[in-house]
Parts: sequence; C-alpha cells; structure tokens
Amino acid sequence: MASSWQWVDDVESDRATDDRHIEREYLMRQSLQNPRLPRPVFSNGCFAFVDRKRSVDLRWRLLLLINLLLAPLAASQAADRSADSPAVHRCEAFFSGTARALRCFGRDAEPEGSRPAAKTFINTGAKCFTALPDVVVYGATPAGIAAALHAAEAGRSVWLIEPTGRIGGMTTHGLSHSDFHSFEALNGPFLHFSQRVLRHYQKTHGNDSEQAKDSWQGTHGEPSVNLLIFERMLADTPTISVLTNHRLVQVDVEDSAITTLHFSLPESKQIMVKPKIAIDATYEGDLLAAAGVPYRLGREARSEYGESLAPETSDDQLQGYNFRLCMTQNESNRVPIPVPENYDREDYAAIVPLVKSGAFDAAFGYPGRRFILKAHLPVMPNGKHDINDVSKGLVRLSLPGHNRDYPEGDVATRRRIEKKHLDWQLGLMHFVQTDPALPDAFREAAKTWGLCRDEFADSGYIPPQIYVREARRMVGQYVYTEADTQYAPNDARARLHPDAIAIGEYSHNCHGTDHVGPLIGGRHTGEFYKGVAPYQIPYGVLVPKTMRNLLVPTACSASHVGFCALRLEPIWMSLGGAAGDAADMALAGNVRVQDVDVEALKRRVWSRGGATIHVSDVGPGHPDFIAVQWWGSLGGFHGIEPAPAKPGARGKHIVSQYFEAFPGHAANLDQPLEEELATRWNQLARRHGLSVPATSGTRGDWIRAAFAAADQSVVDVPVSGAFGPSRWSTKRAWKDENE
Repeated sequence: MASSWQWVDDVESDRATDDRHIEREYLMRQSLQNPRLPRPVFSNGCFAFVDRKRSVDLRWRLLLLINLLLAPLAASQAADRSADSPAVHRCEAFFSGTARALRCFGRDAEPEGSRPAAKTFINTGAKCFTALPDVVVYGATPAGIAAALHAAEAGRSVWLIEPTGRIGGMTTHGLSHSDFHSFEALNGPFLHFSQRVLRHYQKTHGNDSEQAKDSWQGTHGEPSVNLLIFERMLADTPTISVLTNHRLVQVDVEDSAITTLHFSLPESKQIMVKPKIAIDATYEGDLLAAAGVPYRLGREARSEYGESLAPETSDDQLQGYNFRLCMTQNESNRVPIPVPENYDREDYAAIVPLVKSGAFDAAFGYPGRRFILKAHLPVMPNGKHDINDVSKGLVRLSLPGHNRDYPEGDVATRRRIEKKHLDWQLGLMHFVQTDPALPDAFREAAKTWGLCRDEFADSGYIPPQIYVREARRMVGQYVYTEADTQYAPNDARARLHPDAIAIGEYSHNCHGTDHVGPLIGGRHTGEFYKGVAPYQIPYGVLVPKTMRNLLVPTACSASHVGFCALRLEPIWMSLGGAAGDAADMALAGNVRVQDVDVEALKRRVWSRGGATIHVSDVGPGHPDFIAVQWWGSLGGFHGIEPAPAKPGARGKHIVSQYFEAFPGHAANLDQPLEEELATRWNQLARRHGLSVPATSGTRGDWIRAAFAAADQSVVDVPVSGAFGPSRWSTKRAWKDENE
C-alpha cells in the first residue's frame, strides 16, 4: 500500500486531511516513484511514511513546485530512452544547507563504467527523518542486494541501507575471482547476476569477444562492471530505495521485535526507520549485535560441536583479513603503487634472502610458480587480476591477530585496522618493485604490475573495503557446523537437510586465525582447507532464537568451522535471496520469522531458480528443475551413488579452483528406472504420504508423475524482476525475462 508523507516537526500536531493536501502528497509520492520525474531534494526538513493523510508544510510546497518545474526537463531527457539501454543523462538539483546533489540518470547505451538509471537512489540529507517501509536491509552486500530484490519483487517496499558510499560488498571491492567450484552448481541470485554480467560484456564487446570469454561466464566481472550490474538491477526494481553513507547507531527493541532503527549521516542528525522486518546483511553483524541478538566471536572448542577442525580450547581468534586489489600489467591502464607514509624497508628485508635462495622466483604469480603475491587465474576481462593472500605461504597479505578488535570496534578502530592492513600490503608491493637488494630481473618483472586506472578512481585506485572473512556469527535457531557437510553414510552426497533453503559446494576454507614467528618467513596457524561434497543449508541459520522480525544471511548462525563453508559470496547471495522471500512470507502470513512455512519457502526458492539440493545435470534452465528439487529435498537422490574413494572428490580440473561437475550428483532422468530403485522410491513416497506412480519407464517419468500427483503448487509472487521470473511451471524452462 502506498504511504503518505508527513513532516515530523510535531508528530502529535493536528492532521489536516483536505483534498488539496492529499493531492499534493500524492504528487510528491509520484515524484519519487516515477522514473521520468526527478527526485525531490530533501532540505532541512523531516518527513515520514505513515498510513494517515497529513498536512504538507510550506517547505514541501516549495520543494514540490521545484520538482514540478523540473519535470519537463526530465521528461524530455526520458523521451529518447529505451527499456534496454541506458546513456548517462544527469539532472542534478542542489539546495543549500545539508542537502546534497541528487542524480537522475537516463537509460541508453553507455560506456563502460558509467551508471544506470538511479531512480532508486535517494538522499535524505535531513535533520530528522522517519520512514516505515515493509523491509529494511542493512548492508548492501551481494546478500543484502539479493534480499532486497527478492522482497521487493514480491511487492514489498524495501529500504536498502549501506553504511559506506559504495554498494556491492566485496564483489564490487576487488573480489572478482568468485568462490565456487563447478558451473553446474551455480543457481539462484548469483547465477542470475553472473548471467547479466556476461550479457553486459557480450553487448558491449561482442558475443565472441575476449572480454566475454574472460568474464568466465559472467562470474569474473571487473569491479566496476559488477557495480554497474548491481545498480541496474536495483534501478529496475521500483519499490526499492537505496541509501548510502547511512550508518546504524541504535536499535530499539520491544517484545522481542525490532521497532526502530536509528542511522547517522555524515555531518547530519539521525534518521529513524521503523521497518516491519529487518535483515542484517552486513559482514560484521552490526544490526544483530545492536539488537541484542546472541552471537559468537572467535573459535569454539573442539568438544562443543565435535568438530575435527576446531581447536582444543575456545579462543577469540578470527580468520585473517586483507584487501583484494585489482591490478594489471597493461601499461596504458597501469597506475603506480602508492608508498605508505610509514613505509620501512626493514619490515620486508627478510624477503631478500628468500628470493636469492630460490624460495621465490617472481613477485606475482599463481600456483605452479614460486611467487609472493597471488594473481588469480583466469585473468579478468581487459587484462585485470584479483590479487589475494597466498595460502600457507611464507609471505602473507592477511594479518590474523591484528583484526580481533575489528568486529566490535567503532568506526575509528575499524579504520585504524584497515589502514594497518593496507599499509602492509602496499609496502610489500613497493618493496618487491623497488628495493635495490633484490635481483634486477625480479624487481623489473614486479614493476610491470600496477593498480588499474579505471577502477576505484575516487579512492586512489584502491578498494575502500577490506575483505572481512569472518566477524560476528549469530547464535540462531540452528548452528551450522562441520557435521552438516559430512557425507551421509555410504553416500556420495552430504547429510540430508529436508529444511534446506540454499546449497553450497566450496569447502571449509580458513586462511588462518593467528601467526607465529616473523611476518616474513613465519606461518599462519588455524589454517585449514577441507574438501567436501555439495552441502545443504537449513533455514534455521538465518533465524534468531527469539527476535521475531530479524533475518541474518551473512553473519549467520554457525560455528567458526561451519561458517568457513558458508562465507562465500555465491552462497551468501542464496541466503540473502531466501531471507528476502522469508521476509515477504512472514509479512503476508502475519507470523514471526521463526514460524515461516519452510516448505512454502522452498517452493518460492525453486520458483526463482534457487537450489536446495545439488543435482548436477538438472539446473535452473531445465523443465524438470522444480520437480527434481522437490524429490531431492525429500531424500530421493540420497543413497543412490556410493561415497567417493577420496573424500571431497571433484570433477575433472579445469583451471585454478574450478572443476567439472561433482561426481555422483546427477539425476540421470533418462535412465531406465531399475527395480531396486523403484522399490526404494515407492517406499519413500509412501512414508511422505504420496501417491505411488502406477507405471514408469525412466527415472524422469517416475519423478514427473509423483510430482504431478502430489499437486505441488508454487507460491505465486506477482512481480518478475532483476532475478528472473517469479512463477514457474514444471512444463516451462526457466528463462531470464531481462534478456
């Protein structure tokens, strides 16, 4: 339902409700909702979304008049726009005082790095400001964006609020080397996002261009392109409002429910938002902590959950952080590495004997060479590389131990820790490029690397966000642990979770939680990499024990070891999408998030191309995708294939961390249904109260018949949007409607 506008200078004042005021309020709302009208500029005033008609202050009348005067300009600019192509038309309006420029972007074919229609981006710039959206998502990480889109596409009004000036989390801050193992496992929000990235490169450079190929099916977009695609997806969704540079400062809770979120703006007073549902999508878990939701920091003792990868005793250690710099050897796009003001070559001098002894033969490289800095493969489009920490290396970018104050720290503390990490990384790169004690050939080869001139230009070509691999972890309804990824008995598959709402397939991956010995030549401790089969993730990891209107997809409920299998952006996006769906369902049913119908939520996830169990040969584009997901969620594919001889076995290696499909995870729908398997499936169907198909020729025939007999209806979501269609049919293959 559309909301009214209200000045809150005196929220208890008399409310005028005459037709003249109502009409003006309506026009003001339209100026926000209509992409052909410029956004209102919020000057030194306050307003609120409310359900009652209220009078409009003289200041609003002036602002409305200005917006109406600007409307013809915006309309003329919009006349040449096409639905598929945005060119950058800017109309910027300014007010004195605390108001800032507001952007009005058009839509036309645009050069790389330009911005799409930003009709969802608004500035508050007000002294006091209150709003009542259906859903507030705090943290415009990939998970937060997925949550916002899923909730908004169901018709909910959503405010996506980001504490920094740049949306997209690590996917737009240098982490372009996406963490997954097989393309067959991609699904849901991350798959839809990567498909849009791929189409961008194909449309901009050609279907067979090097850029399209180097995007690795859209999973390796440049940071600027990833940002562009996220902005387009948000701009295409009219019920989302995006606020940047709004930092959470306080959460009000009553009767186990969040009532008010307080945000601060730079050089401005606070604003208040009163959401019906809140989603904490920050890496740090800032909202859940401010709301008093229980959480953990550090590592649990091995005895707490029986985890082989856990330490003997609990401690406060966190996985190490580092920046993911975007670098290139392309001379025309190369910017020199800046020298930290506190640079001291003695901090890095121990590298010299390691190089001369042959421990390193290059500064930059990838496994297969002896190198210091990992330049990820495959190469990104336009000759760019994602630079990362070297696992188990003698020289590391991550500084575990130096980040322990980060999760609980205030802004100044976090900036200090970020600076320490960045100074260490830049100093290391400066040393390997310039120190005269290093061999000339080594040094000259290192000099061919630099920062990218066309990335992060507004922050000195350096991503402003550090890679927070782990911070707070909620203690929720279900705590995800190492046991959740273990193989089911005598099975190729991991443990069955009938209440799963997402999947993962990476591994338990920890870059170390502490360091012993010198920084150069010492070693990280607490480091592990355990390969596992694709695993399911239950709804309970998103849900607090008692807080009735909060969902947490990133700082979700897990042990340290369990979290190390969940902390990857493709997985977080799936969890975020499920959180957005659950938020809508909780509102629709007027129930607590703990009481959302998980079976209905699973069907909603499937309807959007999300998987709750991995089936390598029946992906989101397959006409039987939902039927196969339904049967797999009941356990239909467990116990068919034997456990691999080597735990964690993957398919044939492609390059880097990427492999062909996991063995033992295909449905093989065209295979004849053997008598033994038919008996097992019939028994499983009866246990679930399902009708047993009378006849069946193939596995696929049996599943389709059982699914049809079960009358599995998919939850309708009335809006199709950035993540593809919202209604499914078992007879219709999925197709992205934005193609």
